[in-house]
Amino acid sequence: MDVSSRRPSMADVAARSGVSYQTVSRVLNEPDIVKPATRSRVREAISELGYTRNRAARALKTTRSSLIGMLTDGSALFGPTETTTAIESAARRAGYSVLLTTVGAEDGAGREVGGELLGSGADGILVVAAHEGMVPAVSTAARSTPVVAVAARSLQMQGIEVVGVDQRLGARQVIEHLARTGVRSVVHAAGPQDWFDARSRQEGFEEAIALHGLDGAVVGPGDWTPRSGYELTNALVRDGLPEAIFAANDMMAIGVLHALHEHRIRVPEDCAVVGFDNTLGAEFQVPSLTTVAQPFAELGRLALERLLHLLEGTELPPGTPSTLPPRLVVRRSTRPERTH
Repeated sequence: MDVSSRRPSMADVAARSGVSYQTVSRVLNEPDIVKPATRSRVREAISELGYTRNRAARALKTTRSSLIGMLTDGSALFGPTETTTAIESAARRAGYSVLLTTVGAEDGAGREVGGELLGSGADGILVVAAHEGMVPAVSTAARSTPVVAVAARSLQMQGIEVVGVDQRLGARQVIEHLARTGVRSVVHAAGPQDWFDARSRQEGFEEAIALHGLDGAVVGPGDWTPRSGYELTNALVRDGLPEAIFAANDMMAIGVLHALHEHRIRVPEDCAVVGFDNTLGAEFQVPSLTTVAQPFAELGRLALERLLHLLEGTELPPGTPSTLPPRLVVRRSTRPERTH
């Protein structure tokens, strides 16, 4: 049969590039041990033939599918979306495919979907566990396969590896910055309390307020949307406006900015505003939004690295973190820090 009329094989690649079948296998699986010129020749043949790996055949030989399962809630919010994208990118670079499955409210709290994902033959499962609704899916998946959860806090479940970004640290960075600008009163417009990120940010806020001796209060919770930030701010204008408002995320901060603009309250002169996430467009708000950036790409790599070590039964390199630090991005919605 002519190669053009069937799916090209590794043997076809070997014939086209003038090397052995074993050399093609090394280029695909251990490229660093193959001479650069040979690697280049094999990859050129792969491209010319349109060769792709037959994962089913590989699974029969190795009992591994090179398939990673990923569970999400399908949220369109910036944080979960960026985390999902980062994990997919890291998996592809490591030679794994990702089977993405969405857990909805109709899915029996995730138990049925988690079970179906196990039946797909995935080597391991990553769960973007942003809120309490994802915990049952984590529990189901962990019964028979390695699981790593991406979450803002420990899920207190035996055998579950958890990685995340230090949300409390991000909130503390916000309050430290506001204190250095001379702010003495801050209100935190909190996010939904069934979300781990929202709870951790509020805890960080409360810790930092106490540490710096500021007048602080929490309002809400909001629901991550601009509308909730807008409504919470209108209530603050009626009841007494603080010197700064720290919104639980950038979307709520957009609502805060809009409400202040409607009331002709100057930002940051009359009231400073800070968000969280450094979403696309935060720098183009008027004024540009001070916020907290999360290392999503690094988080995706870390989550995959932990899962691969679980699959291989190997130890992580010494010093490998489970929690990554965020970074405060200062823009024009807060006043300059004082030098004295």
